[in-house]
Amino acid sequence: MSGTPFPARSGDVADHDRGRSGRPPRRTAAARRRHRIGLAGRYATLVLMLVVMLGPIVWQFLTSVRGRTENVYDGVLPAQPTLDNYVRVAESFPLLQYAGNTLTVAALAVTSNMLFAAMGGYALSRAAWKGRQVVFTVLVATLMFPFESVMISMFLTVREMGLVDTLIGVWLPGAVSVLNIMIMRAAFLAVPREVEEAAVLDGAGEWTRFTRVFLPAAKGALAVVCITSFMGAWDDFLWPLLVLTNSDHYTLQLGLKTLAGTTTVNDQRLVAAGAMAALVPMMLLFFALQRFFFKGVGEGAVKT
Repeated sequence: MSGTPFPARSGDVADHDRGRSGRPPRRTAAARRRHRIGLAGRYATLVLMLVVMLGPIVWQFLTSVRGRTENVYDGVLPAQPTLDNYVRVAESFPLLQYAGNTLTVAALAVTSNMLFAAMGGYALSRAAWKGRQVVFTVLVATLMFPFESVMISMFLTVREMGLVDTLIGVWLPGAVSVLNIMIMRAAFLAVPREVEEAAVLDGAGEWTRFTRVFLPAAKGALAVVCITSFMGAWDDFLWPLLVLTNSDHYTLQLGLKTLAGTTTVNDQRLVAAGAMAALVPMMLLFFALQRFFFKGVGEGAVKT
């Protein structure tokens, strides 16, 4: 009926609570003060974390651009910044050769990890086969053992294969990581089952579904595998130290250790310059893939 009043809508009640101006009610002075204190605390925590994480890198860079006559520990900013230390590093030891050796090992590690981790993650997440859960449990159990506990047995295996003092011997133990398999498995589990069923109805085989459906859906996880594999191979020091004996096959980390321990060099500016030169490739790779990296971290958190 026309004379019957309409029931009040929730929006009308909200508008009434907000007042005629349509704005939410103002906070009290105490609430605003608590909000400002909480916001200041969060920003202070973020700044502290930034200083803790980036402080050593910034200090190392500032050390690497100090002049020869400057005291390394005298002040924060260099009085006479120069890039001469980087030139001296390249002249003190074969930097490009060591970087090339490390890049070779890192490229092999990235390629093999992306390939085998994707195949292993797919087999553990989508393909149905007897004993899959047992294999998954064994792989997870291996994560509890540190590298040092199996290092000697790995070295004996590599020696029996005749790969000591070769870059293949440096790469082989890191050809695929169990952690990367778990990352890819989590990413493949996040793909809806309906998508796979639709591909089956369209006549897609196992390999087609793997390459055309699941790999494109797991680009972020592949970026995570790429970055972690590259960083692991690029930063590795202990295993190359155990395997390599010929200085011509040294990786960059072994070369930097040699640079730091050489009595004729023994200059903290050169050591800092060498360390910064080793850090640049990792930073470039991370910045290039950071969008996919954070996407992959989210994919891995959806379903495990």
